[in-house]
Amino acid sequence: MSKEFVCIVCPNSCRLTVSEKDDEITVTGNDCKRGIDHGISEYKNPLRMITSTVAILGGTLPRLPVIGTGEIPKTRMNDCLDEIYGVSVSAPIKRGEIIIQNIKDTGVDIVASRSMNKKER
Repeated sequence: MSKEFVCIVCPNSCRLTVSEKDDEITVTGNDCKRGIDHGISEYKNPLRMITSTVAILGGTLPRLPVIGTGEIPKTRMNDCLDEIYGVSVSAPIKRGEIIIQNIKDTGVDIVASRSMNKKER
């Protein structure tokens, strides 16, 4: 079985082909060594950074941008987004404040990526 990926670890954007035969994984198409590691990682357990917004009550804007503190498995992305979409917080919020701790048992916290003051009346 083989899969193709575009490598994102350097500006070259190599087209990687990752093949598995008899439990041996091979990567071709890479111009640098980092492409091998990226190809194997993307083949075995693709990870992604998660960014989104949550509703904020009493804030100067209606939504607060949030980001994960690490990568989560690509297969868990929709579950995590479903949880994030269901959250609302109250202003004020400081940048870096934890909004969701250990989302879906991934070991990743969801934190505010900006501060938001209370809306003045």
